[in-house]
Amino acid sequence: MNFSMIKQAMELKSKLEKTQKELAKMTVEGQSGKGAVKVTATGKQEILSITISPEVIDPSKQDQLEKLVLKAVTDALDKSKKLAEKHLSQLTGGIKIPGITE
Repeated sequence: MNFSMIKQAMELKSKLEKTQKELAKMTVEGQSGKGAVKVTATGKQEILSITISPEVIDPSKQDQLEKLVLKAVTDALDKSKKLAEKHLSQLTGGIKIPGITE
């Protein structure tokens, strides 16, 4: 049994856990409609808040508001994934490891 590899794996696991905790504290903001809808998410793809400007709340245009919310959520999650990929790839040296960097 190669104890050096076991030690490296344990160190990687420790660094991964630390990075995941840091990502949970980091936030990104997605938006649409020139900032009319804003979505805040963590680096772990958890939505924290959705803010909708009163100017875009019009009951006769519900479908338009729904599209703006969807677009802002998608933007926030995309940014969150990129943030996570950036931080996790630093741990793996750019090597894609299933379940960690994908």
